Amino acid sequence: MPRQAGLCQHVPMAEQRLEGGYVDGAVRVGDTVRRQAGPWTPAVHALLAYLADQGFTSAPRPLGFDERGREALTFLEGETIGRRKPRPAWVHAEDTLIQVARWLREFHQIVAGFVPPSGASWRGGGTWSPGLIVAHNDVTTHNAAWHQGTLTGFFDWDFAGPATAEWDVALAGFAWVPLHLQSVVAAEGFTDFAARPRRLELFLATYGWPGTTADFLAVVEARMNAHATGIRARAAAGEEAFERLLLQGVPDAVDQALADLASFPR
Repeated sequence: MPRQAGLCQHVPMAEQRLEGGYVDGAVRVGDTVRRQAGPWTPAVHALLAYLADQGFTSAPRPLGFDERGREALTFLEGETIGRRKPRPAWVHAEDTLIQVARWLREFHQIVAGFVPPSGASWRGGGTWSPGLIVAHNDVTTHNAAWHQGTLTGFFDWDFAGPATAEWDVALAGFAWVPLHLQSVVAAEGFTDFAARPRRLELFLATYGWPGTTADFLAVVEARMNAHATGIRARAAAGEEAFERLLLQGVPDAVDQALADLASFPR
């Protein structure tokens, strides 16, 4: 696998396991994050380096690889939710929803100028072609950092890859409005289901969604169907992390959520 310049680690530093880690896990070492690298890592680092060069500060910067071959990234300061239930109050605050939509809009505007390196390998998304962007593909509550009333940004870029901007917005809306199954989000502390149509309108207006609510919900249905199908396929292929998600009933819950969305106001 191609390598960037390694980090100098003359003095061993303590490692702190970070909360979450539904797929690969990560540890904090000082002001850096270390994670297992994969064939997709050089492409992801090229993306993150481009964002940093464009002045986009609400994503980690790539720092190369450490002496154990792990990727190294800057640490995004802030609180994360990990596996906590119910979620912290900021997760469901209306201002948070606005900040997430603004983050997505800024990210999509900047990344539209990124052309992936020749032969780039991606863990998520399809094959890049003009008209697509390299999306984050996982702008969910699990991957956000929040500090002193401000969304610091999103981490966990391993599943970044070529997709439409709409594909990225659909997953974010599903997670943050939220549009997931009521029993799932109630366990996370969100119970104001009557507010969801208004919250969805706010999210779409802040992002600058060009179509209708019905258009958006159609994309959500396609995006989340693909998500559930992908979990089942990766589990069937023997990927341990996705086997766990399957056993936890994640794709089944998504299927039920999409059935409920059929009656959502459009």
